[in-house]
Amino acid sequence: MIESRLRVATTGTGFFSQFHYNGWQRMAEEGLVDLVAICNRTRSRAVMFAEKYGFRAVYEDFESMLDNESIDLVDIITPPQTHDQFVRAAVERDIGVICQKPFTPDLDTAQKLVERIEQRNGKVFVHEDFRFQPWYSKIKSLIDEGSIGDPYQIRFSLRPGDGQGTEAYLDRQPYFQKMPRFLVHETAIHFIDTFRYLMGEVKSVYAQLDRLNPVIAGEDAGYILFDFANGSRGLFDGNRLVDHAADNCRLTMGEMRVEGSLATVDLDGFGNIFLRCAHRNKAEKISFQWDDIDFGGDCVYFTNKHIVEHLLRASPVMNSAVEYLTNLKIEEAVYQSAAAAKKIDLAG
Repeated sequence: MIESRLRVATTGTGFFSQFHYNGWQRMAEEGLVDLVAICNRTRSRAVMFAEKYGFRAVYEDFESMLDNESIDLVDIITPPQTHDQFVRAAVERDIGVICQKPFTPDLDTAQKLVERIEQRNGKVFVHEDFRFQPWYSKIKSLIDEGSIGDPYQIRFSLRPGDGQGTEAYLDRQPYFQKMPRFLVHETAIHFIDTFRYLMGEVKSVYAQLDRLNPVIAGEDAGYILFDFANGSRGLFDGNRLVDHAADNCRLTMGEMRVEGSLATVDLDGFGNIFLRCAHRNKAEKISFQWDDIDFGGDCVYFTNKHIVEHLLRASPVMNSAVEYLTNLKIEEAVYQSAAAAKKIDLAG
């Protein structure tokens, strides 16, 4: 446990990094962190971000930054092919890590990396932020307090509507077009984690995956069926080409329903939650507080602050790299299921 402000460094200045930097700036203003250094292969970008967000030093080489600065925590916001090297470099220097997802390009690399993290007793956390979206925190509390009774099943329909045509993803994250594994590896992994957060551990999966847009390399639509250890069931129904009713289709990225013995809970594309009790026709809108800040109801800030508070105060943490391996094993089982056209049981 660190007793004072965390000394934070970062690497990466791509599209999604803006949400990380906005959060770090707010945490610096709150007295939780000092913004020590920023690294980027294009120095001009690093300088621009350092000036905008208040970092003291700028680097083009990641390991030089780690060696020359006093750092407690480094936030890795770079593409997945860099993650193994960067995480190892930080762990060898006993520096804590937040690593953007996808954690690594494949399960084998992740397993070997986690083995080294455990050998070094490293503090590595995966930035899996969807479970920190405020509507899922509220749905979790409704489940835990018994408002829906025994949970029977969960369904999420992913409909961001951003995957049509030859220009799909190019204005925001162009590397999406070249990912050989896309829908599950990049997007559905969020809901694998969220489903586990809400419903418990996964026992088996069955998947059917398709590529609808021919300009991309990977799959962009599909169904994943989940059997949970507690006997409940789940369905992820993903299609990145189709949208849903929302002012911003990236706010919730779709719609969720959780059904239980006492009630059904629905999440819409505006971040609203409705609860309909069994044998009643009218649903009640559930009141809860959230702010439409940055991405997904400010979930990037909530995720990183959760990790910071763990390191400062030894509070419980949900995002360790060791625990995150479970998500990656489920992801691999999904791809195996789709390839073999059969249900895959998860050992352990």
